[in-house]
Amino acid sequence: MIVPVVLAGGVGTRLWPVSRQLYPKQFTALSSSLRTSSLRQSGTLSNDVSDDTLFQTTLTRLVGLPGLAAPIVVCNEDHRFLTAQQLQALGIKGAHIVLEPVGRNTAPAVAVAALQALRDSPDAILLVLPADHAIRNTVVLRQVIEHGAELAAAGRLVTFGIVPAAPETGYGYILRGEPRSETAFAVQRFVEKPDLATAQAYLESGQYYWNSGMFMFTASRFLEELQLHAPDILSACEAAFCAIQPDVDFMRLPKVEFSACRSDSIDYAVMEKTNDAVVVPLDAQWNDLGAWNALWETSSKDAAQNVLAGDVFCEDVKGSYIRAHSRLVAAVGIENAVIIETADAVLVSALDRVQDVKRIVQQLDKAGRTESVNHVQVYRPWGSYESLAIGPGFQVKHIIVNPGGCLSLQMHHHRAEHWIVVKGSATVTCDERMFTLEANESTFIPLGSRHRLQNTTSEPVELIEVQTGDYLGEDDIVRFEDVYGRAATNN
Repeated sequence: MIVPVVLAGGVGTRLWPVSRQLYPKQFTALSSSLRTSSLRQSGTLSNDVSDDTLFQTTLTRLVGLPGLAAPIVVCNEDHRFLTAQQLQALGIKGAHIVLEPVGRNTAPAVAVAALQALRDSPDAILLVLPADHAIRNTVVLRQVIEHGAELAAAGRLVTFGIVPAAPETGYGYILRGEPRSETAFAVQRFVEKPDLATAQAYLESGQYYWNSGMFMFTASRFLEELQLHAPDILSACEAAFCAIQPDVDFMRLPKVEFSACRSDSIDYAVMEKTNDAVVVPLDAQWNDLGAWNALWETSSKDAAQNVLAGDVFCEDVKGSYIRAHSRLVAAVGIENAVIIETADAVLVSALDRVQDVKRIVQQLDKAGRTESVNHVQVYRPWGSYESLAIGPGFQVKHIIVNPGGCLSLQMHHHRAEHWIVVKGSATVTCDERMFTLEANESTFIPLGSRHRLQNTTSEPVELIEVQTGDYLGEDDIVRFEDVYGRAATNN
């Protein structure tokens, strides 16, 4: 039985402003909806255009593997509803969603997943996958995974090494040793990110692979090696797992116990120390999509080597990646540039400097700005809202409630609300009253009233909410009931 363990806890700061703290890159369909302008104009679309998110694609590319079990997903608590919704959209049932209260790198995350897999099956083989990789040749990938499963069942700890296509300085490398099978080699050593000259030497030697961060081993063997090389991590993870708290669709790791675990990667904690590590070469058009230049490299380009997504017009532009989400973007006379437009932020960067985008995010965080945390459209388990206008004493929002969605029964200390339904049929609770609002109908929610909005239909409900009051922050919520198990005063 092969158990995919999807590590979905990253934030993806180098892909800002599309990737943000509460809606990171792995839950975004980076190649969907924004059809490439040049391809649209020529009447063709590449097969790399997908409506699935990176997280969903990580799972769908495994379809067809023999003995594939439901996945274990390890993610940030802030992303729990995104994870559950996207699994549901794929029709995946029986998945375990493990919530980390704090990040502790990959070794503790996989240790907890191994403990869960052993509870389900003593022979479970873990296939550890980051949630943000692009792999174009899924046929080759599945073949390599099947061979990795044979090695794992024989007691090996497998890592997949990407056959390098260039002297890449942004990846770690793996030096292969003696052959262990027809297509597997002993791991001689792991190497940190090299400079360009060293990376060129690695490429020319033919003995090095990019470190993909993908692994395969039985749950029991991984825990045995963790006990041998990092017993403190295993002990802390066992304590946290014993105290794990089921919460609706999730498994919530306790903060005190899990925080006591030190942070470490699988590479450092186990793979660099074990005598049973093997590397299996993988040549399947892989990319980790870590920054905007990776999107440029992996996307179909026009005759001027541009990737143009969304409503984009260019004149004398070459070798650039331009992406428009909410308005027209026009560019003239630039080369090797990145322009990313969203509703509330625009990024302009040289193509070879996109690794430094994370420094902008750090500046935003230091300044207390929200553009690094949320998009203008904020997603909730029941749907989403978008702030349309805000001023002294008022705010206007566009709210979408998904079919079956239900906001919490709540009240506010500082604001009253006016609701105007523009599409669909909404069920409203206001104190002792329950009634239905159809399109073009409205109601007033007085300050201090207990109220709730529900969508009991099969179509989305859209409404305009006008808030008035002396404080309009999202933390002015007192919850009395919530079907999603959220805390009394958060969102």
